[in-house]
Amino acid sequence: MKKFLYIFLTIFYSSNALANQPKDWQLGFQDAASQSMREIVNFHDNLLLPIIIAISVFVLFLMIYVSIRFRASRNPNPSKTTHNVAIEVLWTLIPCLILIVIAVPSFKILYKQDTIPKADVTVKAIGYQWYWGYEYPDENIIFDSYMIETKDLKENQPRLLSVDHEVVVPVNKVVKVLITANDVLHAWALPSFGVKRDAVPGRINETWFKAEKVGTYYGQCSELCGIKHAFMPITVRVVSEEDYAEWLTGAKIKFAKEPLLENENIKIASN
Repeated sequence: MKKFLYIFLTIFYSSNALANQPKDWQLGFQDAASQSMREIVNFHDNLLLPIIIAISVFVLFLMIYVSIRFRASRNPNPSKTTHNVAIEVLWTLIPCLILIVIAVPSFKILYKQDTIPKADVTVKAIGYQWYWGYEYPDENIIFDSYMIETKDLKENQPRLLSVDHEVVVPVNKVVKVLITANDVLHAWALPSFGVKRDAVPGRINETWFKAEKVGTYYGQCSELCGIKHAFMPITVRVVSEEDYAEWLTGAKIKFAKEPLLENENIKIASN
């Protein structure tokens, strides 16, 4: 009974269900942390949901009406009618109009998501079986990101979502993500940012986001990629520009893609 009550409450008090990570018995979206995700949520809540509810109520009404009005006891001699031109025109025209109403705003959202503005940070995500590898091409940084096993989790680290090396990006900056795979199909998805792109071997897909809130955001591989598909989490930590610059200084040494000269190492460390 408590579970059903909790589900019922989450429908009307969605703020309890919305978070940077999924919650038990959550029905709504995760808390939007970018303009793109807010537009997606608004499109779903204010357009799709009312249309779906209206169609469901209308179809239910028709089923009940037909069951009562045309039951055998009231129609001992059933009608032999096979066609009705007006009804056939309506049930073709009305769904087309509904699809047009849905298509126009959805195309606008898709176009905006595919139009990548000038990037402040570029990150390359590579899907492997079964973990993610990341590169910062402009910063000479490369590292792998593995899921933390349950026995090694620390306090406040969510199970199956925490990783040993997080992607770190600055807040309020455009982050372009280059996505590919090394072996099979994967998909890089972060619900709070409204981002989801397939990772295809031999091909690079692009997406972007602009995080508006400092925090840690979680996602997972969203393409069925094999036996450990459920163990490919994505963790992005959004920090202030100052904290990002500090992380970048250490990461250039710790995750250097190529060995740096000794004097360059000392210079970076001194900063």
